[in-house]
Amino acid sequence: MGLFFKSKSKDNSETLQNSAKVIAFLNQKGGVGKTTMAFNTASALANQNYKVLCLDMDPQGNLSQLLGVDVDETDAPQAYNLLINSIRELKGLHSPVLFQDVLVKGKLDLIPSGQALSGFELSVAGISSPRQMILKRMLEKTGILSQYDYVVIDGPPTLGLLVVNILCACDGVMVPFRPDEFSRKGLGNFYDVLEQIEEMGVTKIPQVLAHIPNLVDLRRKQEGVDLKRITQDLEDEFGQGNVVAPFLNKAPLVRSQAQKKSVFDYQSKEFTPLQGQFDQLAHLITSNNKWEMRSEH
Repeated sequence: MGLFFKSKSKDNSETLQNSAKVIAFLNQKGGVGKTTMAFNTASALANQNYKVLCLDMDPQGNLSQLLGVDVDETDAPQAYNLLINSIRELKGLHSPVLFQDVLVKGKLDLIPSGQALSGFELSVAGISSPRQMILKRMLEKTGILSQYDYVVIDGPPTLGLLVVNILCACDGVMVPFRPDEFSRKGLGNFYDVLEQIEEMGVTKIPQVLAHIPNLVDLRRKQEGVDLKRITQDLEDEFGQGNVVAPFLNKAPLVRSQAQKKSVFDYQSKEFTPLQGQFDQLAHLITSNNKWEMRSEH
């Protein structure tokens, strides 16, 4: 085994009928652009007339704020309430909240997040049911998966219980990273967690759909060297083409995030290359014909 690992699961081309595919953007390292990648890829899917739900699973709530929602300012219900309500043992903590009460409708529907989610791990510490399966069961119990084509999750920059829940619930993972040594080590830690989940045997692990070099400045020689090294490591493990073309650290992407807009909200030609890159990420998701059946063992 190298720095990363290959899943031992066999391919299974069967797909669940009338069930959304759940796609997570994850990396334990902060500052790699997970939220921006998730937001714009979800926008690309919506522009292709897919029904998309954004699920914010980061207590910082950055994806929620990009979509115009800050639950910490309004005390509105959030993802935390749905997760806790799905656990029978925590009936004393349940709130009178349904999926429809939490859902924020828009071109991209949203289940928002806030600081309450930072207490998730402590809240579920004493339950006897599998703590790593709470998100998966919540998605199934609420009927969310039958209402959308894709659920796009923005995960926190950790490797704690929230991320384990996301990995157990999602079908595919997109991994943004910065081309530096810290990211390389962080990717190794991330795949250690994936391997541990696979060894638990409670559910199939998700497919790694793509690694996304982000905020890349190729004018820096060391950055180019690090990108080449990480790309080689990843393609040795996951195959040629698993690392997509880098997203360069340029003004349009920064501007769109600052203005809380997707790159598809601009008609300027300077956004055309970015739109094409996010369309390509969406294509990697929609063209996948080997989605595995996700089930508990």
